[in-house]
Amino acid sequence: MTPAASTLSPVLPADWRDFVALTKPRVMTLVVFTGLCGMLAAPVMINPVLGFVTILCIAVGAGGCGALNMWYEADLDRHMKRTRNRPLPAGRMERPAALQFGMTLCVASVLVLGLAVNVLAAAILALSILFYVVVYTIWLKRRTPQNIVIGGAAGAFPALIGWAAATGRVDALPVLMFAFVFLWTPPHFWSLALFVRPDYAAAGVPMLPVVAGEDATRRQVFLYTLPMAVAAIAPWPLHETGAIYGGAAVVLTGWFLYLAIRVGLSHERDPAQMIAERRLFRFSILYLFVMFGALVADRLILG
Repeated sequence: MTPAASTLSPVLPADWRDFVALTKPRVMTLVVFTGLCGMLAAPVMINPVLGFVTILCIAVGAGGCGALNMWYEADLDRHMKRTRNRPLPAGRMERPAALQFGMTLCVASVLVLGLAVNVLAAAILALSILFYVVVYTIWLKRRTPQNIVIGGAAGAFPALIGWAAATGRVDALPVLMFAFVFLWTPPHFWSLALFVRPDYAAAGVPMLPVVAGEDATRRQVFLYTLPMAVAAIAPWPLHETGAIYGGAAVVLTGWFLYLAIRVGLSHERDPAQMIAERRLFRFSILYLFVMFGALVADRLILG
């Protein structure tokens, strides 16, 4: 069942900035970047116009997912400090408007990508939308502390979409990058969840720190970092990339692992530990950007 609209604030007039906020621009930036890198790392140079259409469709699809996520979770957002000023819980927009906006963006992005570029890329985009909205947001998030583990696949699809748009197929390298992002998501998100745990507890969301406790979450952050490190470095020894990516992967992943050890092996809740969690979260964002940037640099410079 969807949240009841009666739990939200009285509706005030929305403006264009509220519709932009529905698309979660910061999340969209990361999605667009990994999709662009997947396209640029492909062995086939895509037509610039079709490349622009691909990135636009990825952005629009991601924005639609954000809008549908906010539509469904409006009742949760009003209980959390970091989300209570979003358009729906703040009462600046009616829920049906967010639903219609999100559905329009999602459907349009898939149709345009399929008609203008290729069916495979559109099918992967459609799968990523369904995974994020239905599997993660509607099915898993309120039911299991492992929601982000399974739902993390939604954020791993853009590199596959970009590659498929350029080549019309799926090869080993984008699959490895999919695995990398999929395994990166739990330590990234749980390091955030550790220092916003009171928000999730107040909203009744069964995030791992709320259900299993902080010590168990820190251990999971460390444990998931191990296979993530393998997936991050694997393209180099498998000869899918060259030394530029390989060197960046070894150095950056080594630092990520160090930060994850500091988080995962501590049992103290003190200012130093909280700083370590914030450092891991912030570095994890930079890490993903630089890793995908190194992938493109490797392909463009070393071929």
